Amino acid sequence: MRIILQRVTASSVSVAGETIGSIGKGYNLLLGITSSDSEAELDWLIKKCLNLRLFPDSDGKPWSKTIQDIKGEVLVISQFTLYGDCRKGRKPSFSSAAPPDQAERLYDQFIDRLSFSGVKVASGQFGADMQVMIENDGPVTLILEREA
Repeated sequence: MRIILQRVTASSVSVAGETIGSIGKGYNLLLGITSSDSEAELDWLIKKCLNLRLFPDSDGKPWSKTIQDIKGEVLVISQFTLYGDCRKGRKPSFSSAAPPDQAERLYDQFIDRLSFSGVKVASGQFGADMQVMIENDGPVTLILEREA
């Protein structure tokens, strides 16, 4: 499982010109799922996202506060292209990405479990052609990965 975590001042996602999810200050998470992923990887990544100290405190000291400390929000977007392999040829191979049924199940579980933390969670639409607006803060962009 792979996440591109971006600290944002705001982020939103639209499908067919209609906004279906939006957040203020917090994280935009692009979530990629591979065929070997299970709930163990999902739980580890949720804990990691919730416990990373990526926000400054009131005195401006960087890397002091978690998403929960600042009462931040999270937008989760499914992103199978995180498992695109571009090492050969000119067209990416997505053979490492999880099959849609498995990926959608884990994506939905990720959103549900993250919501239990008390953080406001918005999401995209699995499998849809989405337009994502991301206002990077910093910019701070990290890659989180946990392989089975």
